[in-house]
Amino acid sequence: MASTAATGAPPGPVAPEARKSVTGTRRTVAALFLLPAFVLLGALVVYPIGYSLFRSFYDQSGDGFAGFDNYEALFTDDGIRTALKNNVIWVVFAPTVATALGLVFAVLTERVRWGTAFKLVVFMPMAISMLAAGIIFRLVYDQDPDKGVANAVWVGVHDTFAESSAFPKAHPGRESPLRAAGGGAFITKDPVRAGTPVALPLVGVAPDLMPDDARDAAAPKAEPGKVTGTTWQDFTRGKGVGKLGGVDPGELGYPGMRIEAVKDGKVVASTTAGDDGSFTLPAAADGARLQLPAGNFKEPYNGLDWLGPSLVTPAIIGSYVWMWAGFAMVLIAAGLAGVPRELLEAARVDGANEWQVFRRITVPMLAPVLAVVVVTLMINVLKIFDLVFIIAPGSSQDDANVLALELYRKGFSEDQPGVASAISVFLLLLVIPVMWFNIRRLRREVRR
Repeated sequence: MASTAATGAPPGPVAPEARKSVTGTRRTVAALFLLPAFVLLGALVVYPIGYSLFRSFYDQSGDGFAGFDNYEALFTDDGIRTALKNNVIWVVFAPTVATALGLVFAVLTERVRWGTAFKLVVFMPMAISMLAAGIIFRLVYDQDPDKGVANAVWVGVHDTFAESSAFPKAHPGRESPLRAAGGGAFITKDPVRAGTPVALPLVGVAPDLMPDDARDAAAPKAEPGKVTGTTWQDFTRGKGVGKLGGVDPGELGYPGMRIEAVKDGKVVASTTAGDDGSFTLPAAADGARLQLPAGNFKEPYNGLDWLGPSLVTPAIIGSYVWMWAGFAMVLIAAGLAGVPRELLEAARVDGANEWQVFRRITVPMLAPVLAVVVVTLMINVLKIFDLVFIIAPGSSQDDANVLALELYRKGFSEDQPGVASAISVFLLLLVIPVMWFNIRRLRREVRR
């Protein structure tokens, strides 16, 4: 300091004191703070993974070393191979469809005033647990159209274009002039003649299931040069009431029943019965046999077997999309809010239509967000269990099987913990590359 003052030079800067951290320099204190997290991580993650890996090399009892036999079962066991095939279907279709729907919803609701309300409704299934969603869709896919919404809609659309028969159980009774003609049709045993009325009695339809437009049957009346007759329900409530083969009071006609006159295997005339079951055929029907086609007696259409072996996996994927499309929509909408509007407007000014703007600008700008959504859903569907376990009935659960469900079945139902552990390790190996890709992409986005 004396030499500095003597020479007249200004004093140099004073070195700042080193800032101390919260824990100081004691690593022991830092370790104590991290210890609870390490304990939980070890107990909930590291130990289960390590034990599953260890257990996968032992036999059913856990005493004998099995080597790679449990892993060999992954590719030789029919149930596991079916589960692996279904997991591939899930990974390919479920994230793709959910992301595509989320993209469409996010783009279409961006400009409408009620877009927020729509997004709320679409996102709402995310608040429902997988168990509750499985129960809901088990009812939605019920085979009975009176219970299952899916089949109620499907049958309604079908019956709009192809009306089903009102007499699926009708058939000739005792001493009937009709006999089976093959394929579900009935035909008279003898040819009919013009001017001679024909009685075509049937039984088998419960009175309370008769059509609403059915009226009391009219006894057949003769008309010169024409074939006339009546087709009706030859059944009267009450024991011993009514005459077999004759029209009795209270018996109902078959409205809409189709009658055909057949000669030499060809239909020469046809008609439809009225509300009272009466019908009239022209003179061309003279000498023909009267046939009631099989279409009069076909079973009503009950829709699709949504939970049958062929449709159960697509049906469950549909329920998953219903739940997770809202998740994809929210993330994509957040990314869409960051797209510069100047680019979109400039493209429109240059003459691009909305489809070109969407395909060439919006989608490429949203590519990072779309990748994150798809990868996240892929990780999610690799672990899918609840929906398959709840929705698929026991008769088709083997056809809807996935790896997570097969892990549960092997470990608990079939008492094969070694194979179950091998499946869990295999699932981990499948998830790790997808997680690594997702983390790498997120880090790249942070650097930008």
